[in-house]
Amino acid sequence: MTAVQVIDADTHLTEPADLWTTRLPARFRDQAPRVERHEPSGVLRWRIGDRWCSLVGNYSMAGWKEFPPSCPPTLEEAHPGSYDARARLAHMDAVGIYAQVLYPNVIAFEGHAFLALPDSDLRLACVRTWNDYQSEFASIAPERFVLLAMLPFWDLDASLEELRRCHALGHRGVLWAATLEKHGLPDFPDAHWDPVYALAQDLGMSINFHVGVGNSAEEIEQAMNRDAYDPAANAARSTMSFVGNVRTLATLLTCGLLERFPRLNFVSVESGFGYVPFVLDSLDWQWRNSGAGERYPERLLPSEYFFRQVYATFWFEQETLPLLPRYQDNVMFETDFPHPTCLHAGAGSHSPMPDEIIYRDTGIVGADVMQKVLHDNAARVYHVT
Repeated sequence: MTAVQVIDADTHLTEPADLWTTRLPARFRDQAPRVERHEPSGVLRWRIGDRWCSLVGNYSMAGWKEFPPSCPPTLEEAHPGSYDARARLAHMDAVGIYAQVLYPNVIAFEGHAFLALPDSDLRLACVRTWNDYQSEFASIAPERFVLLAMLPFWDLDASLEELRRCHALGHRGVLWAATLEKHGLPDFPDAHWDPVYALAQDLGMSINFHVGVGNSAEEIEQAMNRDAYDPAANAARSTMSFVGNVRTLATLLTCGLLERFPRLNFVSVESGFGYVPFVLDSLDWQWRNSGAGERYPERLLPSEYFFRQVYATFWFEQETLPLLPRYQDNVMFETDFPHPTCLHAGAGSHSPMPDEIIYRDTGIVGADVMQKVLHDNAARVYHVT
């Protein structure tokens, strides 16, 4: 597979500790999200408004020397590819990856804290600063980084304005939350969001549902509680998070949203592939048995919508890969770099490196299928040339 330009459909760009304190407009800098030492524990954590959030190195675990909950205590001790563009490119070259889709960490997974900031102008400035930072990071090799727009979803008009601005900056998709109702907003299928979907469709930008984005403060705190960490419980919690996108897929494929926006692509991110065949079988079975086809004769079967405009991602799976050829046009490869579950060998990881996984998987499903999941599908969704 050395001739394939591999597109990694899910990676994360770690926010520098001074991202907002140095880049926000001057009037906001004393209120900016920042990294501070949490006195009760003595560790460096993000502080957003009045809320203490994740440890500074929690999302930058690639190659780390110990298993969770240990993590790099400073970014300087983390893999430099987590936050440095040149080091990221060197890592990509070393493991045979041509391009990467970039997701945030703090502003995505700690969205509850940004929402709690009392100044709406500050919230908007934080979002714009992150989107601008992505563009700056990628400027070293814009053809190798796929940028996704973070939107101020609490303000519909501002979201539309930011979507247009990010498209002009070169962003190729939208990071979206499937759990907006947890924050007092309409659920994602609601017609309230149709202007966002319509604009994204017109601009050719995909909608990307990453697991964990939009979780509540309580859910994040439970996941981050180092004192109560149990690796067995964490294995269960992480797996439930991955398959939590079943709710997203089931809702998306049955709610009429895809009928309204037939040219808009949706991606289920960091959520695996293996359960997708059963979910589609079940949705079609229940669709017919519940009489939905008679109630909504204009709609397709849920599985037909999936094959038309929905995508899943996978990284470590092996046992379910023999099912992949049937879905080869709707699945993309990811590494989740540099998260704790990423494809990166190290003392605190069971994982091999991405090139080893690619070699293994090619032996299971064949080069033609892997050509699609490694490159063609992501190139089509994210306009990679």
